[in-house]
Amino acid sequence: MKLKVPKTPVTKPADTKREWYIIDAATAPLGRIATVIARKLSGKDKPTFTPHVDDGDFVVVINADKLVITGRKKEQSKKYRHSGYPGSLKETALGTEVAENPEKTVTDAVYGMVPKNKLRAERMKRLKVYSGAEHPHEAQKPKEIK
Repeated sequence: MKLKVPKTPVTKPADTKREWYIIDAATAPLGRIATVIARKLSGKDKPTFTPHVDDGDFVVVINADKLVITGRKKEQSKKYRHSGYPGSLKETALGTEVAENPEKTVTDAVYGMVPKNKLRAERMKRLKVYSGAEHPHEAQKPKEIK
């Protein structure tokens, strides 16, 4: 006698339904916001999550210029870049980067939290970051995340 075992449904790329979400960066610290965004981009909060299928959502971040950085991280946290030539190591404080380019700060924080695999680039394309409260995605009717 053979038992019939129900199969676990596997999501296919054609079955994905993408939602639009909006997050105000002035409401919580950078790390807390970045983790929420990474979960939405990878679709981990959906019941149809499948690791090898990109079924995440679109995320719009507004007010990146009012980004919340707690503690003394603005002075103590450093970002490094190197061109490959001897003596070309550049270091920038997090506070300076937030003042110069807040969109890049949010994008870099989320980029470090999205899973490191072949789907990472496609997921990051669905992240839209704006320094002010205005954004061109009103037609998609994004749902607000508190």
